[in-house]
Amino acid sequence: MAGPDEPQYPAHWEADVLLLDGGAARLRPIRPGDAQRLVEFYARVSPESKYKRFFAPYPQLSDRDVERFTHVDYRDRVAFVTTIRGDIVAVGRYDRIPGDGSDTAEAEVAFLVEDAQQGRGIAQILLEHLAEAGRDRGISRFVAEVLPDNTRMVQVFRDAGYRVAGDFKDGVLTLEFPIASTDTAVGVMRSREHRAEARSMERFFTASSVAVIGASRRHDTIGATLVRNLVLGDYSGRVYVVNPAADAVAGMPAYKSVQQIPDSVDLAIVAVPADSVQDVVLDCAAKGVHGLVVISSGFAETGEDGRRRQRRLVGLARSYGLRLVGPNCLGVINTSPDVSLNASLAPDMPPRGRVGFFCQSGALGVAILETVARRGLGLSTFVSAGNRADVSGNDLLQYWEEDAATEVVLLYLESIGNPRKFSRIARRVGRTKPVVAVKSGRTTQGVPVGHTVRSTRAPKAAVDAMFRQAGVIQVETLDEMFDVAQLLAHQPLPMGLRVAIVGNSDALGLLAADSAAAAGLVVSLSVSLGADASAEDFEAALDRAIDSDDVDAVVTVFIPPINTTGDEVAAVLATVGDQSDKPIVSTFLASVGVPELLRVPDLATSAGRGSVPSYPAPESAVRALARVVHYARWASRPASTVPVFDDIDRGRAHALVTRLLGRSDDAVELTDDQLHELLGCYGIRLAPLRRVTSLAEAVAAGAEFGWDVVLKATAAHLRERPDLEHVQHDIASRTAMEAAWRELTGLTGDPSRADFVVQPTAPPGISVTIGSLEDTLFGPIVSFGMAGTASELLGDIAYRIPPLTDSDAADLVRDVRAAPLFFGYRGAEGVDVPAIEQIVHRLAQLKDDLPDVQVLDLGLVLASADGAQVLRASGSLSAVKAGRSDVLTRRLTGPSSSEDTLIT
Repeated sequence: MAGPDEPQYPAHWEADVLLLDGGAARLRPIRPGDAQRLVEFYARVSPESKYKRFFAPYPQLSDRDVERFTHVDYRDRVAFVTTIRGDIVAVGRYDRIPGDGSDTAEAEVAFLVEDAQQGRGIAQILLEHLAEAGRDRGISRFVAEVLPDNTRMVQVFRDAGYRVAGDFKDGVLTLEFPIASTDTAVGVMRSREHRAEARSMERFFTASSVAVIGASRRHDTIGATLVRNLVLGDYSGRVYVVNPAADAVAGMPAYKSVQQIPDSVDLAIVAVPADSVQDVVLDCAAKGVHGLVVISSGFAETGEDGRRRQRRLVGLARSYGLRLVGPNCLGVINTSPDVSLNASLAPDMPPRGRVGFFCQSGALGVAILETVARRGLGLSTFVSAGNRADVSGNDLLQYWEEDAATEVVLLYLESIGNPRKFSRIARRVGRTKPVVAVKSGRTTQGVPVGHTVRSTRAPKAAVDAMFRQAGVIQVETLDEMFDVAQLLAHQPLPMGLRVAIVGNSDALGLLAADSAAAAGLVVSLSVSLGADASAEDFEAALDRAIDSDDVDAVVTVFIPPINTTGDEVAAVLATVGDQSDKPIVSTFLASVGVPELLRVPDLATSAGRGSVPSYPAPESAVRALARVVHYARWASRPASTVPVFDDIDRGRAHALVTRLLGRSDDAVELTDDQLHELLGCYGIRLAPLRRVTSLAEAVAAGAEFGWDVVLKATAAHLRERPDLEHVQHDIASRTAMEAAWRELTGLTGDPSRADFVVQPTAPPGISVTIGSLEDTLFGPIVSFGMAGTASELLGDIAYRIPPLTDSDAADLVRDVRAAPLFFGYRGAEGVDVPAIEQIVHRLAQLKDDLPDVQVLDLGLVLASADGAQVLRASGSLSAVKAGRSDVLTRRLTGPSSSEDTLIT
């Protein structure tokens, strides 16, 4: 712990980061103990790079230099180092420039990157983190002096997304730029994040050499199984076996360690006891291995000791530049014929297809692969991440977005470590490739089950809303996931809700029609062909349905007549399905998946585009179709943006919250005046009110407002009582206030416990509530519903995760079941819905900008045809110590701590 005169080390600035080539590194603030490492780093830097940094020959650092560079105050002088294998490979720093009396706080920024590490994007990452630290410390602008021929560093600043202005004087180029997190800067950062994470996954799937560590001569061991699966799966690369106690395994030479392998190794599959995995990481790091697939168990799934072992494993791997799948996982698979990688415990390669699959449970992964083969679905790539200590579903989404072999993404999620990032990436991916997810364990999120995440207080409805907002097709079971996937993988997307039902069974046709109506689909055409219908009858009916302008999709039902196999009908279905631009689903002989008879083979002899999926019952077929219809409608909507309000004063709001919190760790309940000021920073006007505890104060407040006021009991225990009339209206004089006071105090009792307020009378309208809270896992959450106990009791509350686009806010307001009231239900006057949506937007932006605002509720918003007025608000502040899971700097989630601790 720092002494009274020593600067406090900002541990929350530490981060594991990914470089552009997919390798990992550690970024952290510099420490006094880094002196020797800094000297060693500087000795490895070329004279040219030193000259470009200091504008003069500078062969070595003096003791004074080392002291100055390693001793910073983490406020006016901040420095970050990037380390790989414990060695410093880059340094970036800023030094505050003494002020000139203006409001702009400036700092000079500079970098030095080891020559061997240049071109990996390290300087860009250092700049991102220095800018974040600078904003945190009140810096608003960076200044950098660069030699004109230092084009690489000039490009770092120009590519950062900031508005850069330059000046050339005395042979030095001076660059200046504000470091506010603009949309452009954030966009550049996230584009680089995408490239790095996609590249890190590509290294796993396209490895040209694999070492199996822990392979045994016994055929029934995990290591032997891994070797066998690689070889029998026709892996196109080289396979090496590592076993210090054997000379050969499965007829292949065995090496004592990975370092003894004469050739390069891209990927290591680890199947040794948990206590030995750490030594394997060091061995692989020394060899230059890119990635680890840790099959070994004995980590977080076993309890607290295992969790500590897992944290050490991940921290060690990342500090040496490695990414890790697992531990306790099934492995990874790539079905591409150019690779044919089965680096897993699955005995058989799944058929090649267009679906990428991510799951966590290794045991479940085996069942998934068996189901895929049985249904004839086909996969492009597969990852079972086990405890998901490092590589997660977010990483795979980044990769699959660019992977031409993957057209559909399936996710079986037992927990979500970074929901904000997931939502952001899934929304982008879903525009071009459908994402289907099973979210199990919604009531156990955060329970230590091998992939521990932050706990959450978000209701289940908020989790579901996050999926809908991101365009993810959320399903309840694995079977339903496969039902949806086989439609997406083989048939075109429907363009609307209108369905035709064609079949030879009236009973099954009625089931299909009922299911369609229940799912929100419209049956625009129903053709009953009768039990004796021929293949020609089916063909004619299907052609008519597909050619109809009133049909967007077709459900066909076929049960065989007596002494008929159905082969001819199947041939018709396959032919029509291959040629149709509208999706066809079937219940064909109660088959599950894509039967051979209904397949259109692709080049890999798998079920190709145009194959017709079959379901055991019409209900399953219609349910899958409905899921895809709703996704297609989401994907076809024009991209919406987050609105920009010119009257928002983020700086004043941030300063207000900082001042109110002070240095205390205690929560701060906001007063009416503080709420008025904070909401005002975001253009939300809170109607005036006066809190009163006596009749005299109530009369004075009424006179101050010019009468025409209301008297309310705002205490929750009274406001939420449907049997009490807690508001007195139309108070226009002292006499009326006296009567109202007697009436309310007679009902509520003690005025001090009733929280009486006096407010000017608002125009009549519909009462709604707009709330927000800060969740430790999801970050900001915004809610909307009708005000009152009935809505809360019935759960008629909708949720969204900021930032909110225009369509997000519109959907939020319309998601509640009471939404028809806003649009003139049964002839009543509607309300100004855009005014409600604008308040939603402003509150969402406030909550997105200010994580220390723990709760901010607009408990009573009165909406009318002429606008919307906020009558009541409440809120509290509390400093967020851990930070949000998706911040404006690139960082890997999960365990991160000092590499000094990890290596010991």
